[in-house]
Amino acid sequence: MVDIATRVYNHKWKIDPIVRSLIDTDFYKMLMCQSVFRNKPDTQVTFSLINRAKNIRLADMIDEGELREQLDHVRSLSLSRGESTWLRGNTFYGKRQMFRPDFMEWFENLRLPPYHLEKIDGQYELTFEGSWPEVMLWEIPALSILMELRSRAVTGHMDKFELQILYARAMTKLWEKIELLKPHDGLRIADFGTRRRHSYLWQDWCVQAMGEGLGDKFVGTSNCHIAMKNDLEAVGTNAHELPMIYSALAQDDAALARAPYDVLSDWHEEHDGNLRIILPDTYGTKGFLAGAPDWLAGWTGIRIDSGDPATGAENAINWWKSRGEDPTQKLVIFSDGLDTDKIIELHSQFAGRVRTSFGWGTLLTNDFRGLTENNALAPFSIVCKAVEANGRPTVKLSDNPNKAMGPADEVARYKRVFGVGEQVAQDVVV
Repeated sequence: MVDIATRVYNHKWKIDPIVRSLIDTDFYKMLMCQSVFRNKPDTQVTFSLINRAKNIRLADMIDEGELREQLDHVRSLSLSRGESTWLRGNTFYGKRQMFRPDFMEWFENLRLPPYHLEKIDGQYELTFEGSWPEVMLWEIPALSILMELRSRAVTGHMDKFELQILYARAMTKLWEKIELLKPHDGLRIADFGTRRRHSYLWQDWCVQAMGEGLGDKFVGTSNCHIAMKNDLEAVGTNAHELPMIYSALAQDDAALARAPYDVLSDWHEEHDGNLRIILPDTYGTKGFLAGAPDWLAGWTGIRIDSGDPATGAENAINWWKSRGEDPTQKLVIFSDGLDTDKIIELHSQFAGRVRTSFGWGTLLTNDFRGLTENNALAPFSIVCKAVEANGRPTVKLSDNPNKAMGPADEVARYKRVFGVGEQVAQDVVV
């Protein structure tokens, strides 16, 4: 077992670059990248870092030279022979050769494109521009780097014994969560915590602890590198990025209304089984389900990533019933701001009504709340999103208006096209 405190104390060792592999990323990124490579490889996009927690002034905490060093290191990475073999030959979701030879040949020769970095009012403005398949792979490394450099900025002033106590307390805190989850029969839970983790080493420790503590209840990790390293299932499907960019490319309101379904039509051609998971909330779940084609009701399940999770699950159950489907055979994946109390509550509430699974993110891999003075290591909400496609702005509405993004006039247009009415705002914790 790695002595994390000692490694953190010596965190400038070259053995600990923040991102150590191109597959130190989420599995859904790989799946989406292959889909984009196949369907829209020439689309030009811009991704931008968005810190929702304006009170955390990252540019005042993180040295620009250190940030550039970590970003430049990512640009030097390429796929290793072992990583290529794992992607080409491993079984994912019961399917061999999930990644096609033409995609793998492209990925094996990839170096991530340049970045643009500025300091503006205590924050870093970090943007990436270029072809969609290349630029999209910056999202997870960029977030991981910013989050871990913030962690290093806080822990860099601590002595070795202080760090030993910090990580002992964090380990105890996670193990207590695992013990709360362990008694619940039928629980299925995965690590979704790469994007806003405390650090790579800490995420790896959390994944190993989950595996030992929960056994078969722990079904895998979204992180490809950690999955490969620990011989675990790599899990994940798709994200808001696809409908956001497809929608931005739409030439009129009619094409805009079709865009979220066009995404899933392309996905339907490539994947089956548990990879056929609907993410309905990009422009409001209610409108999405009302306008969904019948063939989507035959998909395996739905992922709920914003709004009230219980309401989202009830809406999904009612929709399946209205389309003649048996909800007890369907899967609902909860993945927004989860912690143990909410996981247990939702698992109990929907037992026997629908199959449930949980993608546990930031509060698994970055819950240092209450462990440092002034809560200096508490997680916060930071994202890296596509903001433009072929010169047109992207929009996200979500079931939580506090997660909405895009120019005001385009947000109003999207609300009109997708019939989004009144929404209930909820705090964005992570």
